[in-house]
Amino acid sequence: MGNCNISFQRGDDGDSIEEQQVNFAGGKVHVVSTKADWDRQLADANKQRKTVLVNFSVSWCKPCRTIAPHFCELSVKYPSLVFLTVDVDELPEFSSSLEIKATPTFFFFKDGEQLDKLVGANRSDLGKKIIEILNQLSKN
Repeated sequence: MGNCNISFQRGDDGDSIEEQQVNFAGGKVHVVSTKADWDRQLADANKQRKTVLVNFSVSWCKPCRTIAPHFCELSVKYPSLVFLTVDVDELPEFSSSLEIKATPTFFFFKDGEQLDKLVGANRSDLGKKIIEILNQLSKN
């Protein structure tokens, strides 16, 4: 597992997104690159009775790049959750099947069923949603 330190290398214009290097797989985040990998990750989480938090993003999206280090930090802070990242450009049909219309979009899954979702790169909202989901699950 990588660490959560994300380094940004700026382009000559000072903020060229294409030149920034962001590790979407830091901490305990697993990058899903195939539908088979998705199925395996969900099956493993189900066996372990873990809730899955998925970040649907794209590498060129500035808000996605901004939230990636925070998502990484959350993966370390909440080891009871499985953290996945899906690049919607790499899995377009799959992402469309889940009706991903904006990035980043975060989905919560338990036992293969969607519990909730959050659209946007708001760090505070994401943290609150995780706590809300964990509280709901602890009552069940």
